[in-house]
Amino acid sequence: MNLELLLDNLTNPALLFFLLGIIATRLKSDLEIPPNSSKFISLYLLFSIGFKGGQELAHSNFNLEIIWSVLFGVLIAFVIPIYCFFILKRKFSIENSGAIAAAYGSVSAVTFVTAVAFLEIQKYSFSGHMVAIMALMEAPAIIVGVILMRLFHKKESAAATTKLSAVIRHSFTNGSVLLILGSLIIGYLASDQQAMGIKPFTTDIFKGFLAIFLLDMGIVSGKKLDIFFRSGWFPVIFAVVIPLMNGCIVAFLSQIVTHEIGNRFIFAILAASASYIAVPAAMKIVAPRANPGLFLPMALAVTFPFNITFGMPLYLSIIQCC
Repeated sequence: MNLELLLDNLTNPALLFFLLGIIATRLKSDLEIPPNSSKFISLYLLFSIGFKGGQELAHSNFNLEIIWSVLFGVLIAFVIPIYCFFILKRKFSIENSGAIAAAYGSVSAVTFVTAVAFLEIQKYSFSGHMVAIMALMEAPAIIVGVILMRLFHKKESAAATTKLSAVIRHSFTNGSVLLILGSLIIGYLASDQQAMGIKPFTTDIFKGFLAIFLLDMGIVSGKKLDIFFRSGWFPVIFAVVIPLMNGCIVAFLSQIVTHEIGNRFIFAILAASASYIAVPAAMKIVAPRANPGLFLPMALAVTFPFNITFGMPLYLSIIQCC
């Protein structure tokens, strides 16, 4: 790994605000971001990414690379939860294994947003269609997780069957997915002149809002650490090793579908990320007995900080080398 790149990432203000949030909870500080403000900032970040992605897509030529990239992204989202489930099944119940597998097969919009900021610092760009691929990768992993739970837990299969359509619908109408896809379409339809009219909002203040949002993520993560570590070392090891393996493998294999460094990096970080928004909401419907005190901290308190500190520089270094 490029040590200079790692050190540069570790001194990134956005990351340092995330660490500040964790420190604040360990010191039992009353520092917090009001819930309504946090929700607004998360919506803003998704809107900004989607809109800018749509603008980039409007200036791109539709070609075979886009088709292969979409298929590659969806394939990743189908494959990862399958082998994750069989690893997890050795230690956890069917419900918990399916929920965790779905979380690690799905993607994190927040990690995606952070990765975009990282690419900007490194002076790399990515194609607008990668925003659409990120949104499309939400649903397949959830569906695979549900199917695996049905196959290995026959007592639950009848209930799961009646709820599968609701889960699929929720995957595509989830607020974060709908907003980023809608913003992508609007950005695609907007002219350059119209886009310039809201550039101060979509671009200029992006990094400041990202820093505040990561501060809030740090506070949330810090509060979940104690509960999580009571589960033993296996979840910790899984939450680091599996994303690391996924990210490294996809960083290498992504050259099959694209040679753009920014696009390959986005593929790697999506494969390495874990969902802690869409999947928990879906699991409430189909697997109410799955323990959110297990899969939420794994994704949010371990995998997320690992990816934004050590993962991103590592994946970019692999891509630059091959």
